[in-house]
Amino acid sequence: VDAPVAPASAYGYSKYLIERILAWAERVHGIRYSCLRYFNAAGAHPDLPLFEDHDPETPLIPLAIDCALGRRPAMEIFGEDYATAAGTCVRDYVHVCDLADAHLRVLDLLRTRSRSFNVGTGRGYSVREVLDSVRRVSGTDFPIQVSARRPGDSPKLVADPTRIFSELAWKPRFADIDGIVATAWKWRQRLPRGYADLALEG
Repeated sequence: VDAPVAPASAYGYSKYLIERILAWAERVHGIRYSCLRYFNAAGAHPDLPLFEDHDPETPLIPLAIDCALGRRPAMEIFGEDYATAAGTCVRDYVHVCDLADAHLRVLDLLRTRSRSFNVGTGRGYSVREVLDSVRRVSGTDFPIQVSARRPGDSPKLVADPTRIFSELAWKPRFADIDGIVATAWKWRQRLPRGYADLALEG
């Protein structure tokens, strides 16, 4: 968390700017803050119909699940020549319920001081590993198409969650990719069109 900040994308730079604005708000106005630096938020609530539902859909796990459900013809991988073990990009996936827990835990800290935390598991999964997980969880195979790299994609982004582990006693309950994928699969299997199907159920 204390490493030099060097954003590699416009998205990352926007987050950095917000952190600097919050630091100035504390300095000038005494407003305490906490920056929770999410890594890849994923999954769904295990029991309640709270899940990812984007239009258009862009995150890897929902796209792969759509392929497993036959809603997409193939899964596209953007580059498999990265300097990683599998050749595909590696990311740290953190379950949405674990993110919610991190938000609750940081509230007490804000009574006394500001603090920034990386919120991730500290374990990275390659695109290939995520697709294999969706195949295992769904029991379904689907075709994969390899395309050229996308500009700006970093080979590996994995959290160092040491600070949030030690200072907030936060640990992810969904620490492995299959557990994260299983929660997303449960709801997308039941409601393939997302919240539109939930509205029909109601």
